[in-house]
Amino acid sequence: MQTILRRMDSEIANKVLQARGRIQGYVRKTPLERSPFLTNLISNGPQVYLKLESEQLTGSFKVRGAFNKLCLLQEQCEVREKGALSASTGNHALACTVAMKTLGIPVQIYTPETMTSAKKETLEAYDADLVFHGKDCVEAETKARQAAKELGVPFISPYNDIDVAAGQGTIGVEIYEDLKEVDAVLVAVGGGGLIGGIAAYLKHINPRIQIFGCQPELSKVMYESVKSGRVIFEESGDTLSDGTAGGIEENTVTFDICKEHVDQWILVNEESIARAIYFVIQKHHKVIEGAAGVAVAAYLNNLHMFSMFKNVVIVICGANISIDKLTDILIKYK
Repeated sequence: MQTILRRMDSEIANKVLQARGRIQGYVRKTPLERSPFLTNLISNGPQVYLKLESEQLTGSFKVRGAFNKLCLLQEQCEVREKGALSASTGNHALACTVAMKTLGIPVQIYTPETMTSAKKETLEAYDADLVFHGKDCVEAETKARQAAKELGVPFISPYNDIDVAAGQGTIGVEIYEDLKEVDAVLVAVGGGGLIGGIAAYLKHINPRIQIFGCQPELSKVMYESVKSGRVIFEESGDTLSDGTAGGIEENTVTFDICKEHVDQWILVNEESIARAIYFVIQKHHKVIEGAAGVAVAAYLNNLHMFSMFKNVVIVICGANISIDKLTDILIKYK
């Protein structure tokens, strides 16, 4: 079994490196910025760095996976003509739209009829081809998958696709390039594409690097699934970390990667997420979204867990928070 896992790790790591070469002309290499404020919280503790995917195109890491998948699909003549389908209301939808506009591949995005006007406005500003269906993301995605099957075109999953995860894993390549002495990485987890890609690459390069999966207490499906040894269904609550909220597909390729490579899991409550967002705005003057706040909160709440490390990286996965949520946080903690 260990031999099989090592072979799988090597294959995924190679896919991540190939993705790096494929997408580097389309996406930004984002800054790895030392945080004196987080570093100084532990006397003689680790140097703490922020990997600022909040400064990526579209304000989120998602564009990496979208470009990698669409670059691969671009090689197929029928896809260039017939296009592809996806489903999302947020960062994945925006990422697919930007990638398809750049590469000239037609992509339709299925989204629920209940999508907020702010998100709709943003996607329409990027000329997204939207199809409205159903009352929630599950109904929209089910319809999109059905349509993709009927039309004979690919469906681009936000996480359940090894090529998408490999694209997200290019963050791990950049972290290691800039900080070879990294020994701990904190990543917010939803469907597992981000942490799966990063962990598969970094663990292949240096198995001693510790990977911390961070989730909100109100939506912790991957944590509960890994704990149970199988993908489970659990209702998710309303969380500031809407980018990681929701269930995961039963057959997701990210489950085994998370089970094998995430060393520890940290759950945080909504108060901690809000305070973490405020902390980064106040200290670094950078706006971050709820999912990024989850990873920062995981560190702030558990300083004792990190005192033995030398170089800790917190992945700031995005900046796309609604103005209403941001205003509430600023008023509350001012």
